[in-house]
Amino acid sequence: MVDLSKTIIAKSDQLNVDDLMGGPLTVRIQDVREGNADQPIAIFYEGCNGKPYYPCKSMRRVLVNVWGKDGKAYAGKGMTLFREPSVKFGGIAVGGIRISHMTDITQDTPLALQVTRGSKKLYTVKPLRVQQEQPKQASGDAWTPWISRWVAALSQASSLAKLEELTANEKYREGLEKLAGREDPRAQELQNAAAQRAEELTQAASEDADDMVPA
Repeated sequence: MVDLSKTIIAKSDQLNVDDLMGGPLTVRIQDVREGNADQPIAIFYEGCNGKPYYPCKSMRRVLVNVWGKDGKAYAGKGMTLFREPSVKFGGIAVGGIRISHMTDITQDTPLALQVTRGSKKLYTVKPLRVQQEQPKQASGDAWTPWISRWVAALSQASSLAKLEELTANEKYREGLEKLAGREDPRAQELQNAAAQRAEELTQAASEDADDMVPA
């Protein structure tokens, strides 16, 4: 495989939405610092190479609601960032960086976020369970980021067809087989993520069908 996503990373002093075109990114926070008037908070994470993540106001609200207001206490915590293509600026869909998963929560956390003046939208953050949080997993374990990316991708599958496409992917199946062969418990983590998302999508489809039945 020749990964083209590495060749389109924007040259900048911060994490950009285009940097996530290759897929979600799970990060471990090192420090939170004050930014500038337009971007008041800078989140530095392991491997950021001086390119911090500047969360928008809605994502800062997510952070405060889930982890509290003390940014310095975020060090060591983890979250998954992804590219949301529907985010608009000036009426044009330019995409934005959003948070899908966070550590230190045990269940889905729904939040009512303001999208426009007087209008709110339900936004749900899922628990992030990554093996790198456990001391027994070495920081140099090459499987950790691979598993985190697949768990995030499976959990964000937009349809059952997309979920089936992901689980049929040759790279996914090869990796899952290798993990299972070495009796790595993270193989079950991948399977659980796929099963949970399948259940969620099936339930959503059932609810949509019920809504279409005439009263």
